[in-house]
Amino acid sequence: MTGRLEGKIAIVTGAAMGLGAAIATLFAEEGASVLITDVAEEAGQATAARLARPGLFLRHDVSSPEDWETVGRAAVERFGRIDILVNNAAILIPGSIEDADVADWRRVQAVNADGVFLGCRMAVRAMKQSGGGSIVNIASVGSHSGEAYAAAYCASKGAVRSLTKSVAVHCQNQGYGIRCNSIHPGTIDTPMVRNLREGLGLPPESPVAGDPRQFAYAALYLASDEALLVNGAELLVDSARTVTPPAPRAG
Repeated sequence: MTGRLEGKIAIVTGAAMGLGAAIATLFAEEGASVLITDVAEEAGQATAARLARPGLFLRHDVSSPEDWETVGRAAVERFGRIDILVNNAAILIPGSIEDADVADWRRVQAVNADGVFLGCRMAVRAMKQSGGGSIVNIASVGSHSGEAYAAAYCASKGAVRSLTKSVAVHCQNQGYGIRCNSIHPGTIDTPMVRNLREGLGLPPESPVAGDPRQFAYAALYLASDEALLVNGAELLVDSARTVTPPAPRAG
């Protein structure tokens, strides 16, 4: 039995650990050749070495246009084309609207919003030459419901949410055969989330965090040919978090 991504070529950003590593691992298990990118070189190389199929790791600052050119060129030179891009790389610097630092705001936008823009642009230009592909952008439930302590992060993920739809409509209108969809995860049990909770003094069990692999299956579906008619969609993977009324305040 062949895998759901047999013969596909995928790029996954921010894939050294956490959700990105789970996505890259699952894609390789399902038959894809995966190019992993991250700024964490040692962890990224280790993840690439563990893949079920031979993979490739590149150090990659997603906010750099030059780095994106290097990644796109390396993928085509190594594998011949790009079928799938997962824009997963992101950072979260805590700060409410009152205490967020301007430099932190700009850094979050550079990685989370500019990085996705640059990735989508590179992928569209490459994929249209080879007959199409799938772009999966990792957004967040924060783009729907907001988080008081993460103004910059929520704004950046709102940008990803809207950009995804713009890319989808453009590619549909042009007849490129390129799909672009977004995934909006709830709380994921990753090193970034655990460090954030500790820094904010939040209890580790609240809200309940899901295993990264459960979220990776959503990316697998959108990347696969099973989702050929899915374009410009938002896939919420949040255990009904965005439709559950907030608990009333005590007193």
